[in-house]
Amino acid sequence: MPSPKAKNPGRSGGSPVLGSSNGRYDFMSLTKPLNRSSPAHLLQRQGSDTTTARLRASESPTRRRGSSSSTGSASGQGMPEEDGIRLNPSFVRVALSSLLAIDLWMSKRLGVCACEDSTCGSVRPLMKLIEISGHGIPWLAGAAYCLYKSDSTAGQEVMLNLLMGLLLDLVLVAIVKAVVRRRRPAHNRMDMFATFSVDRYSFPSGHATRAAMCGRFLLAHLVLAAPLRVLVLLWAGLVGLSRVLLGRHNVTDVMFGFWMGYCEYNLVEMLWVSSQTLQGLLGQFA
Repeated sequence: MPSPKAKNPGRSGGSPVLGSSNGRYDFMSLTKPLNRSSPAHLLQRQGSDTTTARLRASESPTRRRGSSSSTGSASGQGMPEEDGIRLNPSFVRVALSSLLAIDLWMSKRLGVCACEDSTCGSVRPLMKLIEISGHGIPWLAGAAYCLYKSDSTAGQEVMLNLLMGLLLDLVLVAIVKAVVRRRRPAHNRMDMFATFSVDRYSFPSGHATRAAMCGRFLLAHLVLAAPLRVLVLLWAGLVGLSRVLLGRHNVTDVMFGFWMGYCEYNLVEMLWVSSQTLQGLLGQFA
């Protein structure tokens, strides 16, 4: 008696799913190649399933994200490098802008003697007196007078180098102010003593540079007692503080001025005129 399995056409036809006469279905392994004798409607169904799967894969979110990122990268390659730099400011620029904002805020808060009706307006005359003590004209006149009245060679040498240091300070401060051109604070009153054209600029503070340079000079070349040395340091600090309290300068102007004056003294020491050179100069003028 022949076996029912031998009579089953689904086995020999190779179709994936075939219905038999007894209502049962036989399934073929998917790893085997599809026989060419498969029915045409099954081949069409398989082809349509493959096409649908490909369309779904192309419309998946991952594929869309990849395509959008590739499009963005392609457009980013066409963007000029300058635009990328302009859209992404550097950390240094952001830090400098933040420090500038803090500097302006602190300077405005500390300008308590900017005018008579300020918080500490009653102290303004004293601050202006300290301001005059650090002005360049009194120091130049005093150094020139001491040089003229000095009898000793050592005294003349010290006073001559101090005079040269004061002139060097005026030149360097004027150059930096003309280059930077930073305006003075808005709350400043232009009632300063003996101003010049470059004095309308704020950076750096000429009083601070002069106070730092002269303070180091006096402490290094004059024999002073301990209380006088403390007084010199206190005077230099008060000169710088008065510039901020009066609203003449910002905090960074004074801080840079102190550093610049400190370096100016080193330059004066490098260019020091000895007593022998001084005697030769005085012999030429005699």
